[in-house]
Amino acid sequence: MDNRLRQLISRWQKRNISGFVCPDKKSARELLLELIPQSASIGVSGSQTLQQLEAIEALQSRGNRVFDQARAKYKEESLRIRRQGAQADYYLASPNAIAETGELIFFSAYGNRIAGVTYADKAVVIAGVNKLVPTLTEALKRARELATPLNCKRLQWNTPCFADGKCRQEVCLYPDYKRMCCQLLIVEAEALESRMSVILVEEELGF
Repeated sequence: MDNRLRQLISRWQKRNISGFVCPDKKSARELLLELIPQSASIGVSGSQTLQQLEAIEALQSRGNRVFDQARAKYKEESLRIRRQGAQADYYLASPNAIAETGELIFFSAYGNRIAGVTYADKAVVIAGVNKLVPTLTEALKRARELATPLNCKRLQWNTPCFADGKCRQEVCLYPDYKRMCCQLLIVEAEALESRMSVILVEEELGF
């Protein structure tokens, strides 16, 4: 573990957040299965990182009930699953960016990611080290100007950043555009001991 990650884990510890570092996807998936009981219900946010880890499949195969909106066939069903997931025993998400000063950045279109990360009984956050940047200002910039445009392209959402990768939030409004950055969450600390865990993977994962 390099000194940058060691310092970040120490900062999280002082903020009531448990931090872990895993060398690769396999060890991160194994740790995830250790942290979450087999009997727990789990909500998940839309996440390339979770897909790359094959985390949802691993949890479902051992018997966990996973609320995964990606399986929904209709919008109403998707919204229902999102609400159920936000109230599950555990919520899994990957941030759009992490500041080395300790803050976690999440954007959400429907709010389920923010609800789950802040209010599920337990939250487990997973990210590749590619999402680390030195400061909160740079983390917000990464979330808006790198992660969100790539997610809009992945989902084929009609936004200004879909076309050229540039965030223009002053014009990214309904009904002209389907905005992805509707809610912003900055996690600075956690009030409840042992509620939030962050797994950093020493690989490039997600956007």
